[in-house]
Amino acid sequence: MDGIEPRTAFVTGATGFLGLNLVEQLTSAGWQVHALHRASSNLRFLKRFPVRLVEGAIEDPVSIETAMPQGIDVVFHAAADVSFWSRNNVRQTRTNVQGTRNVVSAALKRGVKKFVHTSTTSVYGFPSAVFDETAPHLGKGSWFNYMHTKTLAEEEVRAGIGSGLEAVFLNPANVIGWFDLNNWSRLIRLAAVGKLPRVPPGRASFCHAAAVAQAHIAAVDRGRTGENYILAGADATYADLVRHIAELLKRPIKMRMAPPRLLRVAGRVMDWASRLHGKEPLVTPESAAFLCANLVCRSDKAVAELGYRPVPLSAMVEDCYQWLRSEGLLNSA
Repeated sequence: MDGIEPRTAFVTGATGFLGLNLVEQLTSAGWQVHALHRASSNLRFLKRFPVRLVEGAIEDPVSIETAMPQGIDVVFHAAADVSFWSRNNVRQTRTNVQGTRNVVSAALKRGVKKFVHTSTTSVYGFPSAVFDETAPHLGKGSWFNYMHTKTLAEEEVRAGIGSGLEAVFLNPANVIGWFDLNNWSRLIRLAAVGKLPRVPPGRASFCHAAAVAQAHIAAVDRGRTGENYILAGADATYADLVRHIAELLKRPIKMRMAPPRLLRVAGRVMDWASRLHGKEPLVTPESAAFLCANLVCRSDKAVAELGYRPVPLSAMVEDCYQWLRSEGLLNSA
C-alpha cells in the first residue's frame, strides 16, 4: 500500500546457497534488503536482485557495525562455515563462533527488532533415534567441529537474548534447491557426467531451500524468542536420493553401495593423504560419519507455529536439477 514503509532486513551470508533463496523471497515480498558480502565474494547471483550491497566480514566487528543500519527490522544471520574438513577448524571456529558473536553484538548496538539465526540440525549431534527440538544439543564438545561450532554459535545468540535481543533459531536439515553450487547439487552433477562414486549407506531428513527461506520470514512475526524450529520433512536414504536423480536424468545409474566400514576407512586414508598434498579430500572422517548415520528428525513444531510446508524429496531434487540446467551447470562437476 502507498505510504507504508517497506520492512528492512540485513542478511549475512547473502551470496550463499540459503542466503540467495532468502534474498530472492524477501525482495519479491517488497522488503528492503541490505545484503552483506565479502570483498572477494562472487556477486553473480546476488546482483540479480534489488538489494543494497554492503561489504564486510562477520569476523571483523568494526565492518559489521559499519555495514548494519540503525534500527533495522530484522537481521537474518545465515552466514556460516560448513566445512567438514578438520584442516579448516580454526577458520570455521572464527567464522561460526566469533563471527556470530560479532553479529549479535552489532544487532544489540544497532537496536535491531528481531534476529533470525540460521542454525542446523547438526547441533543435535548424532542422535540414536528420530529427534525433535526437545533432544539435547549433543553437538557441543563433538570431535566434529562443524557440529561443535554451530552449537556454540547458538550459545552466542542466547547470550544476546539475555541482553535483550529478540532472537529465534531455525534448524534446517539437508537443504536442496536453487542456488546450490557445492552441496547436494554436486551429487546431481556427478551423476550427470557419469562420475558418481559409491552411494553412502545412511539415511537423513531433507528440506527444500525455498520452504526454508519462507520459514525464516515467517519466524519474524511467528517465531517465539529463544525457540528452536527444525526444518525437515522428507526422510530418505541416500540411495533413494540417487534414484530420484536417475529419474530426472532419464537413465539408470549403477548404484554401488559403500559399506559403512569402507567409507570410514576411506575417510581416514584420504584425510591422511590430504596432509601431504594439501587438497580437500572427497571423503573426510567427518563426512564419512555423517553419511553413515541415520539422522532423521521431525518438523511438527515448525509446521504448527511457523506454517512451514515440507516438500517431497522428488520435487526439491527436480527444482535443483532444473536450476542447474537453466544455469548451464549440469555437465560440470
